Amino acid sequence: MSLAVANRVTSVRMTPALLHLCVGAGIFLFLFIVGDRLLHDSDTYWHIKVGQWIIDHAAMPYSDIYSFTRAGSPWMSNAWLSQVIYATAYSHAGWAGAVALTALAVAAALVIFLNLIGSCFEPVHRILLALLAFVVSSPHLLARPHVLALPIMVAWAGGLIRAVDQRSPPPWVLLPLMVVWANLHGGFVLGLALIAPIALEALWQSKHDERIAVATQWGLFGVAALLASCCTPYLHNTLFAAAKILSLGPVLSLVSEWRPADFSSIGPFELALLGLIGLALSRGVVLSLPRIALLLLVTHMALSHVRCVEVFAFLVPLAIARPFRDRAAPAIHAIDARASWLVSTPAALAVIGGALALSLAYTAHHDFVFDRAQAPAAALDALRQHQARRIFNDYQFGGFLIANDVPTFIDSRAELYGQQFMMKYLRAAEGRSRDEVAALLDEFKVDGTLLTPDQPAAQLLDQMPGWTRLYADDFAVAHVRVAPAK
Repeated sequence: MSLAVANRVTSVRMTPALLHLCVGAGIFLFLFIVGDRLLHDSDTYWHIKVGQWIIDHAAMPYSDIYSFTRAGSPWMSNAWLSQVIYATAYSHAGWAGAVALTALAVAAALVIFLNLIGSCFEPVHRILLALLAFVVSSPHLLARPHVLALPIMVAWAGGLIRAVDQRSPPPWVLLPLMVVWANLHGGFVLGLALIAPIALEALWQSKHDERIAVATQWGLFGVAALLASCCTPYLHNTLFAAAKILSLGPVLSLVSEWRPADFSSIGPFELALLGLIGLALSRGVVLSLPRIALLLLVTHMALSHVRCVEVFAFLVPLAIARPFRDRAAPAIHAIDARASWLVSTPAALAVIGGALALSLAYTAHHDFVFDRAQAPAAALDALRQHQARRIFNDYQFGGFLIANDVPTFIDSRAELYGQQFMMKYLRAAEGRSRDEVAALLDEFKVDGTLLTPDQPAAQLLDQMPGWTRLYADDFAVAHVRVAPAK
């Protein structure tokens, strides 16, 4: 190596891309090591089960085959691609495969996020923002389809916002992302919804004589994105299936991840919300009215539904990054990529190889285990030995039953069961009336129950004639019918 080249190599600092890759690799390894925490929701079970069914039958489900209360009812899997990916990973590597896939998706989302805000903040500030987004989102980072769609959500939203910030035409190159998103998860409707406020801002900042052209461009882009979202095996029905869950109304607030944010004790979301408000006030960040409306919409979503917190965590920094830079006018130090490729390329390969080697080494000495509170295996075995076939189950046990080929009374496919049925189930599970519980169990000829120990209905069954407790542990209580249903 010549002296000139050596001096050039040693004088080059770490490139932004390499820095972002190192952060992503660190997040991946962290999530992989604490991977058991990603297996805390029994929905993972039924997503893998559906994915395996799709692989085995080379077909898409159009009706329910997993419950006995809605058997044969119309149902479509709008996360079919995620389910197939998870099923493939699970079949090859067990829970380690599902954990690695989830960790990789989160890491990819953070790397994309860092690249999008890279020109607006110094390295230390953008890393802090990325870590903040990660911490705020962490309660909802689970081995489920919405996490696989997270990188696409970040890229889509960031791409739209960047186009407006740079006063560029709509980013048509992002349309393939919408196709993939629509097949991965029903959250693609958020991507469609983001087009309107961002297009409004493009119109807001355009010159008077350009507004017709800008409106036409963004209008055509919106139509193209809508058509792209229909490029799924279910075609336009994907839109209806994704929107159906939003029509459940008040029942959504009774499902944990659809409940409003809880500020009874201070947490990451509250700290992030207050911190961003304080930052905007202290720096005097000025936003256009359409962008203010976008931020208020995203904040409202996060306050209304816990599952939307990650949308807030990633989209708010993306939305304020350029205005913050323009207001604060920081001196962002650029790196000459041409002078650093000799360092960055081998270093990037070393980072990726190191992360892979460490994850494989950890897998060899650690068995990933699903959360026992979501998988009541012993209680289910007791019910099977008693030959119980129609089981009134706790909502959170639905995925585990599906994975074990046991027809469910209910599971997390809320759009399948509908508002009326879910309200009837929830009233019974809360044990408000012995007669109401008995009537529901008789209506569906239930011969066994599988509930959590703290569920009021489980305690009520101890006192109901015709029922006896079969099994109980720290995670589940099983009852069986000892008298014929009326």
